[in-house]
Amino acid sequence: MAPTLHMLYASPPARAVMMTAKAIGLELNLKEVDFMNEEHLKPEYVKMNPQHTIPTLVDDDGFIIWDSHAIMIYLVSKYAKDDALYPKDIKKRAVIDQRLHFESGVVFALLRRIARPIVIGGQDFIEEKNQKGVIESYAFLDQFLDGRKWVAGDFKSIADYSLLSSISTLNKVIPVDPEKYPRVIAWLKKCEELPEYEANRKGVQEMADMINSKLAKK
Repeated sequence: MAPTLHMLYASPPARAVMMTAKAIGLELNLKEVDFMNEEHLKPEYVKMNPQHTIPTLVDDDGFIIWDSHAIMIYLVSKYAKDDALYPKDIKKRAVIDQRLHFESGVVFALLRRIARPIVIGGQDFIEEKNQKGVIESYAFLDQFLDGRKWVAGDFKSIADYSLLSSISTLNKVIPVDPEKYPRVIAWLKKCEELPEYEANRKGVQEMADMINSKLAKK
């Protein structure tokens, strides 16, 4: 029986998990959460995940884990045929962990601060401080990619999927400047050619449309 992922296609963290699963050849039972009707706040979901975040994974043995970064590490550790996406080498793993924390604490945090007041609160603009934060994130990522093929080295890792899910969304709202951040653009294009990118394609457009459709037209 396949693990069940309680997810939302528009959710970048859910997409990161879905890309990871596709990359390791793991079939997931996808159960889309009715976010707008607050299904994630209902007792059944809160009992499963007290933080009521999306995504949440329920493995076939009943084990429950949430937070996309923890889920990706768990799936690769349990189901992948090798450790290529999350190497056991402590130095390689440390760099991947840093990138995961960068995605969680900086990039996705910015995306959430932008999206929540627009999608839920009816705001029709992106605050200047958040726009500047996104541009700064692009600059950091461009530096991370200097001399590297992928975000954590010359090998693809779960950090690429994590950052890709959020950066690809932000790029459709606040486009990456190809003149200033060419390495980010090249990385995005390379990622879009991956077979597992299909797990990102639908949701990234859906999330971007949810934001862009509510922004005031200039």
